[in-house]
Amino acid sequence: MMEKEEQKNFFQEIINQHKGILFKVARLYCRDEEDRQDLLQEMMIQIWQSLHKYNDQYKISTWLYRISLNVAISYFRKSSKREQRYTPLTEKTAQIALEDKSENENQLLLLEQFISELKEIDKALMILYLEDKSHTEIAGILGMSVSNVGTKIGRIKEKLKSRFSQLT
Repeated sequence: MMEKEEQKNFFQEIINQHKGILFKVARLYCRDEEDRQDLLQEMMIQIWQSLHKYNDQYKISTWLYRISLNVAISYFRKSSKREQRYTPLTEKTAQIALEDKSENENQLLLLEQFISELKEIDKALMILYLEDKSHTEIAGILGMSVSNVGTKIGRIKEKLKSRFSQLT
């Protein structure tokens, strides 16, 4: 069992080294900056409260993804105000929003928008897939079978391709 000071130092170290994971998850689950900050705070609280459960046989990034995605999914489901603020991206608004960007920037912004519109678990799958996590790692983080991960990723990729082809 860690002492308080040791636990505090460990917490600060993992947050500093892996804050990108938290920001990435928060960005895809919350479009609004205020909501994103609230979600980040919830993630950090849950990480702090779970430090004593961390098993160093597993990669810290895997553990952080599991916590942050679970918190994000729960947070997203609880908050009805988010739906009231959400405005779907139409082809017309997409063109206006993307006029001043390079083609690659446009593609990345569209991909991010399309991923943010996915169901909660599908967002989590794509975040991990785009982080080059193996199907086995993704299955472990999300608590599903490896074959289910592969099937779902294939379907999501087809859905995203379809969305891109509708814009051209």
